[in-house]
Amino acid sequence: MRILMLNGSPHAAGVCAAALDEMKKIFDAEGVECETVHVGNKAVRGCVACNSCRMTGRCVFDDVVNEIAPKFEAADGLVVASPVYYASANATLVAVLDRLFYSTPFSKHMKVGAAVVSARRGGLSATFDELNKYFTISGMPVASSTYWNSIHGNTADEAAQDIEGIRIIRNLAHNMSFLVKSIALGKETYGLPEVERGNMTNFIR
Repeated sequence: MRILMLNGSPHAAGVCAAALDEMKKIFDAEGVECETVHVGNKAVRGCVACNSCRMTGRCVFDDVVNEIAPKFEAADGLVVASPVYYASANATLVAVLDRLFYSTPFSKHMKVGAAVVSARRGGLSATFDELNKYFTISGMPVASSTYWNSIHGNTADEAAQDIEGIRIIRNLAHNMSFLVKSIALGKETYGLPEVERGNMTNFIR
């Protein structure tokens, strides 16, 4: 089992990193391999809708998005962590996810997704909902916890004082480990669920 974790914060040792470190402790204990890639400090531009990826299978902008694409393809789950900026995710992370999900031709179906958000005070629920949409449009089961996957603090030291937040993040990692293992067993026994495909319709009538 393998999980890819994306740190969408500009700070390499901030609250998001602390949360992902807590998850890694659980994954290690559960025998689940994980890798963290720091993307929040990269210079990443947004999608320009050129559709070059439809012909090449990779984004026309050769940056961290193309670097993490094969890691995502090989992973059984994806964790995305972001700080809250104006009740939204870090714009750099959004650019990464827009291009990563759009440019990659491989199926994300039944890969487990989880979002983790951090804030000094507010905007957590809006950001959490924003990030989950990448999973739910791609047929990815969403891992949940005992509350929304959020942690409070302006620094890693402050986040360490959010005992409930840390517990939420740890429970999330336990649940995600269970899901990826269960899906792997189900895949061996039953195969993956059928996915119906068809023409896409535009709201023009």
